[in-house]
Amino acid sequence: MGPDMRTGEGADTASSRSRTLTIAGGLMLGGFLLNAILTATLHPSGEEDDHPEIFTEYADSSPWIAVHLGQFIGVLVTLSGLLVLYRVLRGANGPSLLAQIAAAGAVATAAIWAVLQGLDGVGLKQAVDSWVSASGTEKAIRFANAETVRWLEWGFQSYFRILLGLTLALFGTAILTSRRITGWLGWTALVAGVCSVIVGVDVGYSGLASGLQDVLGIAFLILVLIFAVGVLITGVREHNRRDG
Repeated sequence: MGPDMRTGEGADTASSRSRTLTIAGGLMLGGFLLNAILTATLHPSGEEDDHPEIFTEYADSSPWIAVHLGQFIGVLVTLSGLLVLYRVLRGANGPSLLAQIAAAGAVATAAIWAVLQGLDGVGLKQAVDSWVSASGTEKAIRFANAETVRWLEWGFQSYFRILLGLTLALFGTAILTSRRITGWLGWTALVAGVCSVIVGVDVGYSGLASGLQDVLGIAFLILVLIFAVGVLITGVREHNRRDG
């Protein structure tokens, strides 16, 4: 009876692990796709640091607030996937300090993301709308106000990118050290995190547009997509292997 019970417990543990990995990958992929689709289809694009031009585009964007709310939800869903993944990294002996710091980083990243989206999705929209509708000497004042909000956005965007990068790098390192998930996923998260940190630092110096950000931004998105899909496929394969 003892061996059978242990076998049952092992099966339950394997089932829980595969289910957790599948949920984590599904959340990360779903949040990533939601954010990517909204950004590509509804978010105005242009020369981010040409303020008169880009502010006019922002003012003309009627779905601006809704789009940023959707982006807010998308990134939170992705971060929740990391927190679900943390359950796998905890293991039978409890979480390592590294995994705990990674999970705390995900929570802190969600907090700064909320501030950034409130500033960009609501505050900047009100500022540019006020500038467009102003006239005379008031127009210059309203434009200066909008630029101030924009520069605040730069600051929060910079630190959001850095904190997101550190969180991904910590999760990647935790995966590599725990050896509870295939190692290439750890390296993918680690490299994505490094790209995000570099982009964050560059935002602080260069603003929201630069050649470096264009290259590393694309690399970051590809790596995060690979990571999310990889976690999802790992969970599905473990489930199928257990059932097979």
